[in-house]
Amino acid sequence: MKAILEFDLNDQDDSIAHLRCVKSLDLALAIWEIIYNAKKGMEIKIEKALEEDKNFTPYDSLDLIYDSIYDILSEHGIVIDDLVI
Repeated sequence: MKAILEFDLNDQDDSIAHLRCVKSLDLALAIWEIIYNAKKGMEIKIEKALEEDKNFTPYDSLDLIYDSIYDILSEHGIVIDDLVI
């Protein structure tokens, strides 16, 4: 079985659709890493921050978690604003 996808890269909608197809593996790998590997790293960062800063709050934890997610996406070359318009 064979599938051929065709995009008109001069058309903005087709260009975005093409980018989504091209980045699908990168996005899948980033999601896999977030689901299976990131938790332990985030736990370590939060524990370290709790030890170093007595004023550390749950909201600070959220910032660390989101920063970790953005880092993972960045490592895989995912720019959400380019894929979702």
